[in-house]
Amino acid sequence: MRYDPSRPAGRLLLTPEDKEAPARTRRLCQLGLNERPDPGLDAYAGRLAEVTGAPYAMVNFIDENRQFFAGLHVPDVPPAAVVRPDGSAPVLGRELTRDHGFCPHVVVRRKALVLEDVRDYPRFAGNAIVDEFGVRSYLGAPLVDSTGMVLGTVCVADVEPRPWGRPGLESIKASAAELVARLERREADGLPLL
Repeated sequence: MRYDPSRPAGRLLLTPEDKEAPARTRRLCQLGLNERPDPGLDAYAGRLAEVTGAPYAMVNFIDENRQFFAGLHVPDVPPAAVVRPDGSAPVLGRELTRDHGFCPHVVVRRKALVLEDVRDYPRFAGNAIVDEFGVRSYLGAPLVDSTGMVLGTVCVADVEPRPWGRPGLESIKASAAELVARLERREADGLPLL
């Protein structure tokens, strides 16, 4: 987070400053990871949702301006907690701005983030996805390649508080490491992702 004197009362920005974004954007373009959905990454997100029991799972690559879900799993039926009085529900697409969600924090911090109930954390409770999509809990880990570059995240989210605990943390970190190994193998050998 950074101080912005142009904002009223010098408020803190909720989205952290990301000095590696230009280099990451170039690396993602080189790998072809920030342009289109990848069915292999969709399948990976689906397995991650199944393992964790979370309704939402993403493989998220973050460039200078946006987050792109190259891998995305959303429930077939929206969770009741997000259905509006008129019967509609918000639709999570493939892109979000950098100021939505928690993944930009994971990328800048370079370490996993466990939010069992986002309302317990003032910094995160005011995030737009809490109101727009009803996200109440989050578990995410950075995708750090062998060059030390954080490419993005692998994460899950739920509309209910979740006691992720140490097992959830270890699971998401292992998932991130496994996915990075697959991405690098694909780059080196031209193999299919999954």
